[in-house]
Amino acid sequence: METKAVARYIRISPRKARLVVDTIRGRDLDAARQILDFSDKGAARVVGKVLRSAAANAENNNGIAPEDLFVARAFVDEGPTLKRFRPRAMGRATRINKRTCHITVILGEREPEKLSPRRKRRKKFEDAKVETEKAVTEKAAEPLLEEPSAEATKEKATAKKSSEKKPGAKKPPAKKEVAKKPAAKKPAAKKAAKPEKKKSEE
Repeated sequence: METKAVARYIRISPRKARLVVDTIRGRDLDAARQILDFSDKGAARVVGKVLRSAAANAENNNGIAPEDLFVARAFVDEGPTLKRFRPRAMGRATRINKRTCHITVILGEREPEKLSPRRKRRKKFEDAKVETEKAVTEKAAEPLLEEPSAEATKEKATAKKSSEKKPGAKKPPAKKEVAKKPAAKKPAAKKAAKPEKKKSEE
């Protein structure tokens, strides 16, 4: 799958723009970005914008990861030329051609067999990350469990009560039986003897 971006009517000479475009053709997206960022050519800034636009189209519209993209084709077409004049000696005038160009950058997706080992590992890691995020979102989207009915809660409560062991009733401490002492018998003989003594004294 290929994605492209086009910049039209750029006020740069096509010949000068082609010098920049030739340096990024066939390279990976990251390598092409670095070449354009550190280039001292005037057209590098515009070509870099077109390259980033094509990468954004591939990622947002086609869902292609930036790590899998490379510059499949890049070319510059000539646009309309603006005619201007410059006054010269003795009343003459010479023409100035202000040229324009159309810059086109087409990005393609590399096949898995042609990826480097580093990019294969990177792609595997990205795929695993996407799968985990998808699983988390699906789990969060699941509906909450329905609340149990009143009958179910009553059954659970009764089952729980039956399973629990009832604590044994505490018995009151046994009272010690106090042995009753036999009541001391009053000496009846002495009482009877006393009146007899009185009688004898009389």
